[in-house]
Amino acid sequence: MFSTLSATLASWFAAPRLVLLAVAVPLAGALLAAWLWRRRREADAAWASRGLWSRLLPSWSPGRIRLSIACLTLSLLGATLALARPQWGSGQEEVERRGVDVVFLIDSSLSMGAADVAPSRLYVAKALLRRMTRAMPGNRVALVQTEGTGVVLAPLTLDAAVVDVLLDTIEPGSLPTPGTELAPGLDTALRLFPDEGKKHRVLVVLSDGEDHGGGLEQETVRLRDAGIVVHAFGIGTPEGAQVPVPGSGGRSFKREADGSQVITRLHEEVLEAMARGTRGSYTRVTNAAADPGPVLRKIDQMEKKTLESQVASQRAERFQWPLGLAVAALLLHLGVGPFAAGDAAEAVRPREEGGRRAA
Repeated sequence: MFSTLSATLASWFAAPRLVLLAVAVPLAGALLAAWLWRRRREADAAWASRGLWSRLLPSWSPGRIRLSIACLTLSLLGATLALARPQWGSGQEEVERRGVDVVFLIDSSLSMGAADVAPSRLYVAKALLRRMTRAMPGNRVALVQTEGTGVVLAPLTLDAAVVDVLLDTIEPGSLPTPGTELAPGLDTALRLFPDEGKKHRVLVVLSDGEDHGGGLEQETVRLRDAGIVVHAFGIGTPEGAQVPVPGSGGRSFKREADGSQVITRLHEEVLEAMARGTRGSYTRVTNAAADPGPVLRKIDQMEKKTLESQVASQRAERFQWPLGLAVAALLLHLGVGPFAAGDAAEAVRPREEGGRRAA
């Protein structure tokens, strides 16, 4: 029975739990007002006998007191019902989700395991990428991983949580085709954008800029011609660090053929040229707390397109009716007093006339 009552209230009110206030608050208000008036009448009776009230207070009206309490109760009832947001009837509204298409390209080559940016370049890149996806819930996002080739981990989707989960699978050198090439990843990311105009497109690159494959100038031209704006984040430092061997736990590092240790450095010129060629921006990242805010603001200022459109059916709000009742009852309560103005005037007039005849 209780569940049936709850379902009924939920079908009529947006906040059905507040309906209980519509019973408790007016009742408490009425009892309080009645108690206060009773206290006042007891105070009046302390200085004048009730038998003299008709002569001392000829305009006193107990009925007006009862009306005043009733108006106060009605006002509280209307206010609490308005808070519960009564709803009935239905209407349809078209809801659009507008934004831009953002593809994230993350470099997972072995050099991204370097610890010149603690705890590692790849860790910082993934942390930065997660913050960005959470800060742009209105856009479609995609994820591409690149090493010796580009692999689509997530196509364009409105569900940013998918990207968050897939980031956990990325490790330095985890793709079947090893290498340090950005061009294959750029080509893969380019093919993810739909063929519909040359706007609303963003490519976010997170890399240390190392590239041993070439072809970046041609890919940059293709990106610019496709209307894609590149925002690049350079992860690392110009001083660089050693490249850990996968699976060694950071205890073993790559060496050259002559036995010298391999040092990987941040190549900002590569990423800056890519960003500049597509009217984007470049940001150096040296710690896990880097702020992507400036890039997020640039993306938010871009012209947006409709990504999703659906017709939603919803009930019409009717809180105006009980709220109007509450206002009207409150005004009547304020206008009603314990004394009848007309009766008071009639009581005074005979005394004035009697005084004139005596004079």
